[in-house]
Amino acid sequence: MTELILAFLPIIVIIALLILILTQGYVKAPPDHAYIISGIRKEPRVLIGRAGLKIPFFEQLDKLYLGQITVDIKTDEYIPTNDFINVMVDAVAKVRVAEDPERMKLAMRNFLNKEPAKIAADLQDSLQGNMREIIGTLTLRAINTDRDSFSDQVMTKASRDMEKLGIDILSCNIQNVTDEHGLIQDLGMDNTSKIRKDASIAKAEAERDIAIAKAAADKASNDARVLAETEIAQKNNELAIKKAELQKASDTKKAEADAAYEIQKQEQEKTILAATVNAQIAKTEREAELRRQEVTVQQQALEAEINKKADADRYAIEQAAAADLTRRQREAEAKKYEQEKEAEARKSLAEAQKYAMLQEAEGIRARGEAEAAAIQAKALAEAEGMEKKAEAYQKYNKAAMAEMMIKVLPDIAGKIAEPLAQIDKITIIGGDSGSEKGVGSVAGNVPVVMARLFEAMKEATGLDLADIMRAESLEAQTTRNINLTGAPDIIIGNTGQTDGGAKDAAAQDPQSGDKHPMA
Repeated sequence: MTELILAFLPIIVIIALLILILTQGYVKAPPDHAYIISGIRKEPRVLIGRAGLKIPFFEQLDKLYLGQITVDIKTDEYIPTNDFINVMVDAVAKVRVAEDPERMKLAMRNFLNKEPAKIAADLQDSLQGNMREIIGTLTLRAINTDRDSFSDQVMTKASRDMEKLGIDILSCNIQNVTDEHGLIQDLGMDNTSKIRKDASIAKAEAERDIAIAKAAADKASNDARVLAETEIAQKNNELAIKKAELQKASDTKKAEADAAYEIQKQEQEKTILAATVNAQIAKTEREAELRRQEVTVQQQALEAEINKKADADRYAIEQAAAADLTRRQREAEAKKYEQEKEAEARKSLAEAQKYAMLQEAEGIRARGEAEAAAIQAKALAEAEGMEKKAEAYQKYNKAAMAEMMIKVLPDIAGKIAEPLAQIDKITIIGGDSGSEKGVGSVAGNVPVVMARLFEAMKEATGLDLADIMRAESLEAQTTRNINLTGAPDIIIGNTGQTDGGAKDAAAQDPQSGDKHPMA
């Protein structure tokens, strides 16, 4: 089997290649396009209105439009003529690719795979330039009077350039010529005046010839008219005599005919009258019968309408009763459903209110327990603080208390001196030794107040701040042996011994181990 496949493999490959070439490389060119196949051969193949094969991947297919192309070569601006008159010319040229193979090759190089509009745009500049050159060699009158010669010159001039591009010019038509200052219209008016003048002269000459001919014709006509009238009068007399004879015979015949006609008319009137009476009698009978039939039909229609209305009323009453019954049933069902929903809503609301009240009671209980615990903790903390404060106060000696009081003395002095600081101006009148005595008395109020404050503190607490302040002085240390240390003892006497068992008064604090002086 494998050997058979290998034997037929080249044939299969060749068949596949042929199918690929036929499906991918078969091309068919229309009559207005040239299909150019290039790639393998030195010279490309050109297909016009026939089919051919292109080898895929090795040859390329290009297209060239061969149909007629319209190129608008209107000038975009005014161009001066040979007589220096600016004109603008609108022309249309018809072109196409040349059929000559050599010139077609030129067209392939320039316009391959381009649309007709693109080709026209490429040729427009060249054709406009050629037309500008021809306009410069002609006068305004020549351009207007001999447009065929103008278009021929444009074609002749442009054909040389188009041959280099592989293009043939089929025709060139001048559509419109306008000048910048309206001279063409003025030339037309001049020609119009000349034509009108020639026409007026010709008209006058023609009217003169007509008048002469008319007079001769009138004379001949008058002569012929007199002769004709004479003959007419004779003929009229003969005609009148003949008419009288004919009228007489005609009147006789007419009288006989009128009599016969009157008799016939009376007979016809009697017949018509009898037929009319019979017709009226028949009509009256038919109308009476018709009225009877109408009465019967109306009675039947009235009975049918009454029966139909009665059936309709009965059906309407039955439908209204059924609708009312259905409505009452629906209202009852809706009311029952609303009552059930309302009961369920009230039940849900009651359960929600119960749950909310339980939650509120639980919150109140928890809040009360928390507040009670907070009050208890606060009371315990305050009690413990007061106990600690009492223990601290018990540890204070007079020197510590004195230190506390000394710390607040500056504030006390400041408060005492505040009234003096608020005084803006003092006027002192009198005094033993002038104004200095008065000022001294005012300034001395602060020490006096401070001394009185020391005396009040001594009476209240038993501490003499003046003695404590003087404890460091030389006099106190030599005469009174007053010594104030960081853990102060008050020593009285000259022997350097403490007063009456004072040195045994210091005891050990059972909690902190600090020594406290005994007062």
